[in-house]
Amino acid sequence: MTVSNRRIKQNCGFTLIELLVVIAIIAVLISLLLPAVQSAREAARRTQCINNLKQMGLATHNYLSTNTTFPPFSVMPKGYTSQPWSAHARLLPFMEQASLFNLINWSVQHQFTSGPTVAALRISMFMCPSEINDRARPTATLTYYPLNYSLNQGTWFIYDPQSGEVGDGAFMPNRAFTPANITDGLSNTLAASENKAYQPNVWDTAQPATVGVLPPSVPQQLTSMIGSGTFDSNGHTEWVEGDVHETGITTTFTPNLMFLYKPAGAIAPQDIDFTSMRDGESITLPTYAAVTARSYHPGGVNAQMMDGSVRFIKNSISQQVWRAIGTRANGEVISSDSF
Repeated sequence: MTVSNRRIKQNCGFTLIELLVVIAIIAVLISLLLPAVQSAREAARRTQCINNLKQMGLATHNYLSTNTTFPPFSVMPKGYTSQPWSAHARLLPFMEQASLFNLINWSVQHQFTSGPTVAALRISMFMCPSEINDRARPTATLTYYPLNYSLNQGTWFIYDPQSGEVGDGAFMPNRAFTPANITDGLSNTLAASENKAYQPNVWDTAQPATVGVLPPSVPQQLTSMIGSGTFDSNGHTEWVEGDVHETGITTTFTPNLMFLYKPAGAIAPQDIDFTSMRDGESITLPTYAAVTARSYHPGGVNAQMMDGSVRFIKNSISQQVWRAIGTRANGEVISSDSF
């Protein structure tokens, strides 16, 4: 081998500096590409979420065509406690889930605890692809599955078991509304919105204890009402249950607004929902709730209106407008570009 050939062989490799430069360039390209990939994935997830809500809206209107009313949020016999089936369960035949619906004997099974097979099943249309807790919740008696789309139960007051009075939302206990009852207009009235599964919440606070209490304007006003309520992290984990903290939302606070509360023994405050008394758990105490619409989509939540259309509601929506679209018949005048 000649000297010139040896020199050519020795000069074929990369120097350490060249290698580091190439690695740095690759790292920069990856850092530029990653946000674009994540953005594309989020766009796909949001599109699927919107489609789920549209299908749910279609099922609601097919229910209306068959029954001449929208489904009741729940049916709770007066005078004794119960654990009623949700409106979501009533929508099953209109979501290509007739076989699952047929597992429920509605003539005798008024409580969802009588249908353990149904309670444990995952309904894909009820789950947002961005949900990070898409998993079953086993308990000592039943296994439940969460949901990400809950029905609008109005501003704050839900139900009084003594008088039978209900709140101002589009879906209420023991009420099956017709389009004529939604006098604010189907396109201006909220039907459903997103929620997060395994939502921390405080329930059965027994406060407020009377009908006619005005809604809080900020979460901090609820602190004095928490009292001896029970804290857990199982909100929105039972799609079968007609209970506001499981299958409902209220417009008390705007989407994703945080209510920080530090339960006993906790390391850090939790972002909670509030329910004064779970629906059906008392024959004397009314139910009030601040169950906030939440999602993992940046900037707001997807929401379905009573006409079946789906809109993205920004976190910045005013409380006045958010509450206005949450009522069915309060006569508020709002423009479509305000939400």
